[in-house]
Amino acid sequence: VPMPKDRDVLFWTQDQRDAAFRATETITKVNVIPAGGTAHPIAQGAPLKIAVDMDAYMADQRNAGLIILQDGKVRFEKYALGYGPEGRWTSFSVAKSLTSTLVGAAVKDGYIKSLDDKVSAYIPGLRGSAYDDVSVRQLLMMSSGVRWNEDYEDPASDVAKFNAATPEPGMDATVSYMRKLPRAHAPGTVWHYNTGETNLIGVLVSSAVKKPLAQYLQEKVWQPAGMESEATWLKGKTGHEIAGCCLQATTRDFARMGLFVLANGKAGEQQIVPEDWFAQATTKQKDIGKPGRGYGFQWWTYDDGAVAAQGIFGQGIFIDRKRRLVIASNADWTRATQGPEPAAREAFYHQVQALIDAGK
Repeated sequence: VPMPKDRDVLFWTQDQRDAAFRATETITKVNVIPAGGTAHPIAQGAPLKIAVDMDAYMADQRNAGLIILQDGKVRFEKYALGYGPEGRWTSFSVAKSLTSTLVGAAVKDGYIKSLDDKVSAYIPGLRGSAYDDVSVRQLLMMSSGVRWNEDYEDPASDVAKFNAATPEPGMDATVSYMRKLPRAHAPGTVWHYNTGETNLIGVLVSSAVKKPLAQYLQEKVWQPAGMESEATWLKGKTGHEIAGCCLQATTRDFARMGLFVLANGKAGEQQIVPEDWFAQATTKQKDIGKPGRGYGFQWWTYDDGAVAAQGIFGQGIFIDRKRRLVIASNADWTRATQGPEPAAREAFYHQVQALIDAGK
């Protein structure tokens, strides 16, 4: 399937997306995250007694991979779209939750002194911009108040124009674009989803730790949490990983990320993030205008205590602490977010929760 070089992935055909999502590193530049060494074992558990036709559900979702772990054991695992357990699939905004986790690691390591520090203290290129008064915490909560358009189906939106913009000479591509944006609201007052902002968090982390994000992720998550396979992270125009998007990994390793969250960021004897990090990061910090839902530090929250990392076209890690449940899914939905698939996936999450409650 030929990949158009001149159009954003948001406007590719479904066939092109099916091919590209499992081969992102062959069509663009990436940084490699080596496998973890000793893989964190995932034992086979009793199959979940799911009442729905799973072949039909996966076909409707256009799922490439779906794995359900409960108590650390596989209760369901299946692949489709010519994809299998060894292959990598792109994550889109699932990467945001991993980038946020690296902020936690940088706080634990002392590279980031406080979440209330100003972003411009770590990224000097933002001085004098609308980000001058924005704190690290406000960035994590998507509440900078800076104006941004995240409409995935609008070619004139910031999220579509961002990757094509020409950076200022000698400046990181993300910083170059974001520093020109105007202010819409006072910092901290309004929640507004902004992928460019997560890209800034990535620049902040790599500036603070003085390492590429891929290397820091390998040291802090991939190695200690025992990821089984190599992963890759897409690079932007000036060579920095695109922190708000596009980390490619196996569905099983995305599920292992869920186990890492359930363990509160503890891997073996090592506490990777502050002990209370995930308690903050996966708790509703901002209202998003949807009943029962909210936003933490780059995580989507549910009022019942569950949390999710979500990416367009059906990528997701759903984590339910009470039920020791992780559902990792990779897909190529018919539309980025506007089709029938999101509501059907939410209903499926609830079905699985009910099955576990019923001891099935």
